[in-house]
Order: sequence, then structure tokens, then C-alpha cells
Amino acid sequence: MDPIGQKLLHVAKDQLGYTEKASGYTKYGDWYGKHVDKDAAFKTAPWCDMFLAWAADKAGVEDWAGEFASTPQHANFFKKHKAWGHHPEPGAIVFFSWNGGKSVGDIEHVGIVESVHGRTLHTIEANHNDHLGRATRDVSQVVGYGYPSKVKVKAAPADQKYVPKHSAPPPSAEALTQQPGTPQSELQTTAQHDSAPPLPDQQAALTGLLAVVVFGTVALALSKSKVRVPMPAAPNVRVRKRGKHHRTPVELPAEVSVADLDLAESSTTIMPILSAEAAALAEDKEFWGKITELEEDVELAFWDTLHTALSQPSSAESLNV
Repeated sequence: MDPIGQKLLHVAKDQLGYTEKASGYTKYGDWYGKHVDKDAAFKTAPWCDMFLAWAADKAGVEDWAGEFASTPQHANFFKKHKAWGHHPEPGAIVFFSWNGGKSVGDIEHVGIVESVHGRTLHTIEANHNDHLGRATRDVSQVVGYGYPSKVKVKAAPADQKYVPKHSAPPPSAEALTQQPGTPQSELQTTAQHDSAPPLPDQQAALTGLLAVVVFGTVALALSKSKVRVPMPAAPNVRVRKRGKHHRTPVELPAEVSVADLDLAESSTTIMPILSAEAAALAEDKEFWGKITELEEDVELAFWDTLHTALSQPSSAESLNV
């Protein structure tokens, strides 16, 4: 008998006689919709496979037996885990096809084998005439069997034992000097009853051993420590980028030298003097221009006065009239 299937049979026998309620409601579909697929529609769905999921959960073997509402998917679960076959045995999950098909897609019903007698199977099936009960089937109606105990389940990370990756602690000096085959208790007893001082050779060996251990520890620490070598600071190099305003210098004509340019530049020192003289001339011109305007105004005023005097009759002419 399949040992996992035996646990399922124990739970199934306690549920014999259960009948689905109005509208096809079952407690197994209700449980499946709340805990497996999170869909309330399962509480009124066909429940032959959902009962097995419920029983597996109650028996604590859901990882081996699977939790499905679809019988073809349940069969593929056993195929995937290489726990599928065609040999009937008590505790096996049996998948049926009423039309005689032998492929997974032809599966229409599922149950659990309680006993086998030749070509006759005695099963416990849910949703059999709307209730949970025993049935008798012929092997010709069987597509295949799933064997829960053959499903390989990996242990959870919490169940795996911790295996340290580091090496074991170094042996003590006494263990290193211990002769092969000498029990530790015998060494301790000898040390307690032997009051003679240790031999010089033993002291030298222990001293040399400790020196090697200390030297190795220091060397290991130095090899793991990071040595920082001061590096010269990199010079602060300024790179001048060529912008759009930067143009290639114009080449001098062959007859013009740099000395000619320097000479021409030195001869332009008289320009400030000429500029000052030109400014003075401009100021004088502006001044005399204003004086000229004043003179013209005085002259115009004279002629205006003369014209006024001539246009009015004199006092002598008035007396003659």
C-alpha cells in the first residue's frame, strides 16, 4: 500500500456519507476557494478532486498528494514528479475516463483505491451520485494512477541542517604531540600522575610549534591587510577647449617678419598725442561756433530794431501834418 495514500484513506473513511447541499454546495469546495484558489465559485463546483485536496491538507501530505480542482492537472502533477503509472495498488490516486480514452485529456473523474481484486477496483470517491462513498470500478475505465509516496519533495530551507563552510578549529598542542592510537583519557591520566618535569626535547618541540603558529598567524594577517602606497598627486592640468570663436591664426606674408610687427607697434606711441590735439581742436571749433551764433543773433537784433524804427512815422512828420 502507498504509505501516503494510506493516510488519505484514513481521512476519507471518516468522511463517508457526506452529501452535497443545495445548488451543489460542499464544504470541500468552500474550503478550496478560501485556502487554495481564492475563488468563491469553487464552493458549488464539481468536487471529486477538491475533496482529495482537503483530505491531503488534513493529513498533512499536500506536498505529496497535490491540491487540485482539475483532474487533468492533477494527473500531470504526478507525471511531472515521475509518480505516474498503470499498476493499481491501495492508496493510489486513480483517474477515470468513461469513454475509454487513455490520455490525460480524457480524464473525467478521480478517486482513491481502497483495495484491488483482479480487474476490479474498490475505491472511495467524492461527487459519486452527489455524495462521498465507496464504488466498484473495472480497470478498463482507468487512465492511470498517481502514487503520492513516489513524489520527491525537497526539504524546506528551515529543515536543512547547517553545514559550516569554514575549516575546523586548529588542534591543540597536546593533540599535535599525541601519539597515534593513544586515547585522550590516557594522556590526561598520565599527566595527572606523572610529576616529572617535561623533557628538554619536548619543550623545544612545543616552543618551535608555538613559534610557527604565531609566525603563520602574523603572516596571514599581513597578507590580508590592505597596504596603501602613497601615490603622487596628479598635476592640475587645465585643458582649453576650442570654441566657435577660436580661429586659426593668420599666417604672415613672406615679406613681413615678427620684427617688422614689433617695429610698427612701437611707432604707434604718438597716437595719444594726436588724439589729444584733435580733441582740443574740436573744443575750439565748438566754442567759436557758439560765438558765431551769438554774433549773428546780435546782428539780427540790430536789423530788427532798425526796421522797426523805419516802419513807424517819426515825430517830425507828425508835427508837419
